[in-house]
Amino acid sequence: MRKSLTVVLLSLIVFAGNCQTIRILFVGNSLTYTNNLPSLVEKEAKKRGFKLKTTSLAFPNYAIIDHWNDGELQKRIMSKNYDYVVVQQGPSSQAQGREMLIEDGAKLKKLCDKYDAKLAYFMVWPSQTYYHTFDGVIKNHRDAAMENDAILCPVGEAWRAYFEENEDYSLYGMDGFHPSPKGSRLAARVIVDTLFGDG
Repeated sequence: MRKSLTVVLLSLIVFAGNCQTIRILFVGNSLTYTNNLPSLVEKEAKKRGFKLKTTSLAFPNYAIIDHWNDGELQKRIMSKNYDYVVVQQGPSSQAQGREMLIEDGAKLKKLCDKYDAKLAYFMVWPSQTYYHTFDGVIKNHRDAAMENDAILCPVGEAWRAYFEENEDYSLYGMDGFHPSPKGSRLAARVIVDTLFGDG
């Protein structure tokens, strides 16, 4: 009887936790707002019993430093309205992009820690033209997440695994860089898997 009661109580705790609204701020550029990725993340999480409320701060060609210089990002985090801040910039395979991921990410991590939000990097992918830079994209995102003790959502790795297994590049949209709806759906699954488990 006591064991059964314990199981019921644990189930209720898990259910209550899943019913709480989790608030996520997406920060990025067109790789985030194409196909409305935040909305796709909400839908994917809902399938798994999680209720999300997402907000997006995303503008064309923006990197982390651009958001930081605008100042709106800091205001959003300081509002303490977010549980997670999911940040994205371009492929960042070269030295300058790596530096921005790590150094500007460090500023963001410090601010997130101060205002009780968890920082997550949304790893993207290179364009088809620069597919040969994929290793650099992956390494720089992994290093940035490790150096800043942040969560890594390895979307780029999932894209490459899909390409290598299927020899199918339909995750890319018409321009060979932005995601197709299929590519954004895969990105949403990886983000939800990372933040909330792959169950």
